[in-house]
Amino acid sequence: MKRLILGAALTLASASALAFHCPADMRKIDAAMAKNPTLSAQQMSDVKKYRADGEALHKAGKHQESVDTLSKAMKILNIQ
Repeated sequence: MKRLILGAALTLASASALAFHCPADMRKIDAAMAKNPTLSAQQMSDVKKYRADGEALHKAGKHQESVDTLSKAMKILNIQ
């Protein structure tokens, strides 16, 4: 029983950690985009799409998918 409770607590903690990670990544992307990076039209389109999709996934509670999607935009923008 203790293991079940511990497992549930860890699951909730990791979901919360990811939930807070998404907005931080979105802020990093927004800050990089505000600096007018030198990107091709396709890269700019991709970054905007990944940013919007990441936010939508975050709002839907799909935090791991959000983090994964936002990381694609961050990679294009060379954000660490």
